[in-house]
Amino acid sequence: MGKEKNPRRVADNEAMAKLRMLRTSPQKLNLVAGLIRGKKVEKALTDLAFSKKRIALDVRKCLQSAIANAENNHGLDVDELIVAEAYVGKNLIMKRGRPRARGRFGKIHKPFSEITIKVRQIEEQA
Repeated sequence: MGKEKNPRRVADNEAMAKLRMLRTSPQKLNLVAGLIRGKKVEKALTDLAFSKKRIALDVRKCLQSAIANAENNHGLDVDELIVAEAYVGKNLIMKRGRPRARGRFGKIHKPFSEITIKVRQIEEQA
């Protein structure tokens, strides 16, 4: 007599991974997420590996987690996966300051963000 199983948040041919508390602004993270949207996962991993953006390593880690979830938890074929969605959200903002001239206070915002990556299995066209 246990609890009922929670319904899946994604479709049967999808898997998801989410990475929170990334120390970068959502705007910068969205540039990297735009690099991989709609691509096959092998191509997306290659693009992230050779990207010059610092946050690309964390995005690559999240994509690898989504691929592992698809393979191990949902039994999807890795060779037929594409990045269906990659979207970015805001997280907390650390507020710091710096003394300025005439007794004023300069605000410094240090934003955090989060990324969600969904991969979907597609059938190869013969």
